[in-house]
Amino acid sequence: MFTNTVQPSIVSLFSSTSSEPLSLFSQQQDGSLAEDSFIHFLNDASSLPPPNRPAVLCSMPAVDSEHDESNIGYGLHQTVLHIQSPTLRMTFIQCPPSAGAGIRDLGLKHKWLHLQVRNIGREWSFDIGIVDKSGKRGIVRCSTFQKEPKLTTNLVPNTQPVLHLPLAFPQPSSRPLTAWTTIALNLPSLIPHFNSPAIRNQLDDDDDDDDDDDNDANRRDINRPRIFSTANVPVPSGPYSHLSYIKVHATCRLRRIWLSDFPSDSQVPWEFELYGA
Repeated sequence: MFTNTVQPSIVSLFSSTSSEPLSLFSQQQDGSLAEDSFIHFLNDASSLPPPNRPAVLCSMPAVDSEHDESNIGYGLHQTVLHIQSPTLRMTFIQCPPSAGAGIRDLGLKHKWLHLQVRNIGREWSFDIGIVDKSGKRGIVRCSTFQKEPKLTTNLVPNTQPVLHLPLAFPQPSSRPLTAWTTIALNLPSLIPHFNSPAIRNQLDDDDDDDDDDDNDANRRDINRPRIFSTANVPVPSGPYSHLSYIKVHATCRLRRIWLSDFPSDSQVPWEFELYGA
């Protein structure tokens, strides 16, 4: 998608306040859960406008009423994307857009990926595809429900190993100034984890690379022992090449996704910063 283009030091893939925020994304929602599964733009502070019926917004985490004054600006008076569903795997946005059997590749070579996301007290996950210099591909899945790093592989041709990593938001007791968090991932640093002995010793030979982690009934026991060799499992192992795709699942609010050659605490354009009311 961007392989043969000149890539500036910052590339924005998604901005909830742009004129066509999902122009680079496809979207999917669970049609069997019309009340609970939807993708909708709204004002973060007011949660308006409401989604079209029969969809109903989930309740938001309560703000400490004893410290209302300190929580001014806790939400954003901006349009954001609300992605909601109890079935995480079935409700998401994806870039590049899914194209049936065809393979599309972002081809972005930046070292850092940034997501501005609001924790709304529900389980949440996102996937990214990474490629090393030899062309080996892998998926990194970050989720709030995973407790320990886990590597899932599939011996079926044309499937990719999944490195599942735990993700945690700041605890409510820490009284953060805002409900929003900027997540920054150093993409080259993720590749060695595919070959980490501690993770590969827990290797999970699964027949579904999506891993159906969207509810308790479908989750696998990550502490169950694995008794087979991992020596021939093809995983990324060489120097980092590029990002192939990103998929953001329910449930969260999303403001921006961008890539850069430097971490998020470095200088970025003012519109990338989070500002309270």
